[in-house]
Amino acid sequence: MDVKAGYKQTKVGVIPEDWNVCHLSSLVSSGPKNGWSGRSGKDARGTPTLSLTATSSGRIVLDEETVKHLEITLDQNSDVFLRAGDVLVQRSNTSELVGTTAIFDGPSGVYAYPDLMMRLRFKAQEAAHWFWRYANSSRGRRYFISAAAGSTGTMPKISGDKLRNMPLPLPDSAEQRAIATVFSDVDALLGALERLITKKRDLKQAAMQRLLTGKTRLPGFSGEWESRRLGEIVQVRKTRMDPRVSNPGKFCVELEHIEQGTGCLLGHTSTVVGMSLKSVFEKDDVLFGKLRAYLRKYWLATRDGLCSTEVWVLVADPFLLIPRLLLQIVSTDQFIEAASSAYGTHMPRTDWNVVKNYETQLPSTEEQIAIAAVLTDMDAELAVLEQRLAKTRNIKQAMMQELLTGKTRLVSPHDAHA
Repeated sequence: MDVKAGYKQTKVGVIPEDWNVCHLSSLVSSGPKNGWSGRSGKDARGTPTLSLTATSSGRIVLDEETVKHLEITLDQNSDVFLRAGDVLVQRSNTSELVGTTAIFDGPSGVYAYPDLMMRLRFKAQEAAHWFWRYANSSRGRRYFISAAAGSTGTMPKISGDKLRNMPLPLPDSAEQRAIATVFSDVDALLGALERLITKKRDLKQAAMQRLLTGKTRLPGFSGEWESRRLGEIVQVRKTRMDPRVSNPGKFCVELEHIEQGTGCLLGHTSTVVGMSLKSVFEKDDVLFGKLRAYLRKYWLATRDGLCSTEVWVLVADPFLLIPRLLLQIVSTDQFIEAASSAYGTHMPRTDWNVVKNYETQLPSTEEQIAIAAVLTDMDAELAVLEQRLAKTRNIKQAMMQELLTGKTRLVSPHDAHA
């Protein structure tokens, strides 16, 4: 394979001639060290400990989802308390999560980490940031997947030795800092977009709470609203189709095709012989995922098709409720809370006999149309922001591939050594 001038072939791939290849062990002052294995309790209070999925996004956010309180309080001198700048690597998890890596920027000496993570403490901060980013790049992920291949047990595992011996391409510290600055700027943009989306979602929920209850009326509307139970204005379409006996190739929506919390469809599939029984839906039906309702999976159908039987096909009474307003009703916090009163613990499903008694207030059809238009506009604004966020994330991934392999240089080799 030809290598262009100024580059060289190494065991980590093609890199610039002035970059080195080193093993991770040469960059760390401590670790990898496994975390602490403690018993978690629902109402326990004790040592705050990161949850196993804390590294999955590549960033650790200290909130209720990433911090659990374990039953036994550790000695504050324990070595499994994290320091700011420590890097955590998932040593055992699913193939998608094993090896995912995050840097800890929280307060030192407060938070512990679980046994299925390994902690690394680096000699230099820029080296910690370099490894953290490289580990989550496509090259880094390939190494971890390979390192976990062939491990025994039910879950893929990475040994401490394989982590210590991980080969890394390494520019000098000046170029490391330049690359880190670029990524910090992109991360700041991503963080700002995420916060804006959260704020817009909160505003929409507040708007729904007021508009769908009549606490706030749009200009030009007055008159009393009518209280209705959901079962009086909505029916569940029960028509089924068996792909094993019907013609294949039908437009089909599974639960994974409905995006959480946005009302958007991420994709679809086509029915094939051998598929399980499917529910039939028509244009303007509202699809609602009854399995784990708290995932907030709902979609206003824009065409006819089939869907998983784990999805309710809700049909609004055409004389009482418009479909666009039904979509807004099932997306409210109040409805999701009611729908989450489920049966089954491992695979909780919403019970229609419970949800059909959910009470909502109904204005006239004209006011429903006006309310739905306002909320739909807010949804459209959120969709634009979500698309911008996704595009920025994709750009960051492309930048990682270019900058962390030296394909694109921020400084010339001469400048880097000046």
